Amino acid sequence: MSATADTAPVSVLDAFVSDYLRMLANERGASVHTLRAYERELRGFATYIAEHYGAEQTVDRIEHTHIRAYLGTLYERELSKASAARALAAIRSWFKWLARTGHLEQNVASLVSTPRLPKHLPRVPSIEQLNRVVDTVSEDAASWPARDKAIMELLYGCGIRNAELTGLNLNDIHWANEAILVRGKGQKQRYVPLGDAAAVALRAYVAERAARLAANSGAKGPATPALFVNLQLRGLDKVGGQARLTTRSVGRIVKRIAILRGLSADVHPHTLRHAFGTHLLEEGADLRAIQELLGHERLSTTQRYTQLTTAQLTQVYDRTHPRAK
Repeated sequence: MSATADTAPVSVLDAFVSDYLRMLANERGASVHTLRAYERELRGFATYIAEHYGAEQTVDRIEHTHIRAYLGTLYERELSKASAARALAAIRSWFKWLARTGHLEQNVASLVSTPRLPKHLPRVPSIEQLNRVVDTVSEDAASWPARDKAIMELLYGCGIRNAELTGLNLNDIHWANEAILVRGKGQKQRYVPLGDAAAVALRAYVAERAARLAANSGAKGPATPALFVNLQLRGLDKVGGQARLTTRSVGRIVKRIAILRGLSADVHPHTLRHAFGTHLLEEGADLRAIQELLGHERLSTTQRYTQLTTAQLTQVYDRTHPRAK
């Protein structure tokens, strides 16, 4: 957030953007990724207003037509409807806060319709495919097999997000309760059951992790609290360094294993989370239970998995039923 705090305002709007981002960070506990995305979208909008209507343009003089015009410029730059929708979502949230804090009488951004997005349901590997992949993590597909198998087990076996995985600490594993404490979006916490297969993989990895840390004679200070660490323990010798694995590294690990085991090249960590929810539903799990496990704030988000299974059933029907053709 240093960019937010240190950026000199170039327009009247920039100060309000900075205040809003500080509120997101301090009061709502927004993640670094969320803050970066909101800053990008709001700074872009503020720059557009300053360039077209002057740097002294105040928030109360912005009309919904100005927002629509800004979305038009995004389309002219050949951005997708999804990108325009993300920008509008950030602007709406900002205007809602401006209205709530008394800077506006009306949230004009609420008058702007969200671009109609095509419904693309993510392709989810079958239960058999993912079981085969997770069961066969070995040296040919992994630089640290014990760690990478534990990563695959937690992503698919627990349905946690990539950022939640990399944010785990060693003491977040509650062995006695067979659960993991997960910190989700907005720093919301939930406990996720730790299945037998995931527990076995974690115990094997934790033992190797301890051995590597003990052998790392160049490390200074206390051992890292991070559960998943990088292969070379890079950063551990720095003050406050934790050698924590990054979300980008996890993405590379998952993609490499998936491709070498015959899955599509578009598989990423969130694919395993989708598969977790979809496969639970296919096996008869209650939708609200899946909502709790995934940490969804709204049930409507979880209901997307019913669309996934319905789409799969339709494919089976079209392919096999004699009256479908």
